[in-house]
Amino acid sequence: MYKLIKEGKASIKIPVEKKVSKELPVFYNPVMKSNRDVSVLLLNSINKKSMQIGLPLSASGVRGIRFLLELKKAKVKNISFNDLNTTSYKLIKQNLKLNKLKNKIKVYNKDANNFLLSSKGFDYIDIDPFGDPSDFLDSSMKRLAREGILAVTATDTGCMSGTFPKPCLRKYWSKPLKNEFMHETGLRILIRKVQLIASQFDKALTPIFSYSKEHYFRTFLVCEKGKQKVDDIMKQHGYIVYCKSCLYREPTNHIFNKVCPICKKELDYAGPLWLGSLWDTKLSKTMKKLTKEKALQSFLTTISKESQINKSCFYNIHKICKHYKIDSIPKKEELIKAIRKTNNCSETHFDALGLRSDISLKDLIEILRH
Repeated sequence: MYKLIKEGKASIKIPVEKKVSKELPVFYNPVMKSNRDVSVLLLNSINKKSMQIGLPLSASGVRGIRFLLELKKAKVKNISFNDLNTTSYKLIKQNLKLNKLKNKIKVYNKDANNFLLSSKGFDYIDIDPFGDPSDFLDSSMKRLAREGILAVTATDTGCMSGTFPKPCLRKYWSKPLKNEFMHETGLRILIRKVQLIASQFDKALTPIFSYSKEHYFRTFLVCEKGKQKVDDIMKQHGYIVYCKSCLYREPTNHIFNKVCPICKKELDYAGPLWLGSLWDTKLSKTMKKLTKEKALQSFLTTISKESQINKSCFYNIHKICKHYKIDSIPKKEELIKAIRKTNNCSETHFDALGLRSDISLKDLIEILRH
């Protein structure tokens, strides 16, 4: 049983089900519309034309159909849809026909890795699985072109955010930490894993736009070739140390014999992970200008401001006030204004109660108290 829906400029058939799960005959999650909105915005904002696009896990085909209908004319050379599910394969063809799309299209019914490895390569590959993306990273790296973009979604956020630390160590080779900035450290753990797989092929992947939203992490990374570039990426891997006793946090290249400089207690840590920037500031601004949807515009405005502060981790103001028994919590706008007298500061998309700033914890507490 199928129903017809509209997403963006695409009209697609999807299964009629009460609950979204991987057991659907063809997977479609309406919550992930914003994920696809951002993908369209990003590709329309970068300076790339005649892209060969690979979609190994196409499901209903909605992402690729939206690309064909919503990307600027010169952007796409061809799009290769693929799904191992025979029902999905047939539905993709139906949805393409429904939208009267014939040109620049190839449709495959293969295992995702076989699809990638049997191709000649792509300028854009989108890995958007149900859960952990690890199984698809190796073949993606082998077929990602120089200056190509790899988009990766991970929905196993509990693993990377510290709820399930053992699976994170097994799958992502990193220790997570469950605290107020756990979604940022989780996203940075994901990025490092992708970069490590790429490094085996002398490919350096740099994040140009990354975020945490609802139940998933999402990152877009641009590929450069060369051993020196890979080495430069590796230098930006490290840890984030954290003190539960006083809420001190700081990025560091190593964690040996670390004690908190404020309260002298033992520090906990997350990592290894990516310590570099999560965004290309210019790209973030362009994406914000292009969007017309109010909710997405608000989200991108926050990221655009946040991207200008290259500082790992943010502060949750309510947690700091509670911990240090500061009764009067200032308004966010007033606090940002006060911090900006001496330091950089902005809201963060990771947490409605959070602020990203290069101010020290000691100086922040002083401002909060006065």
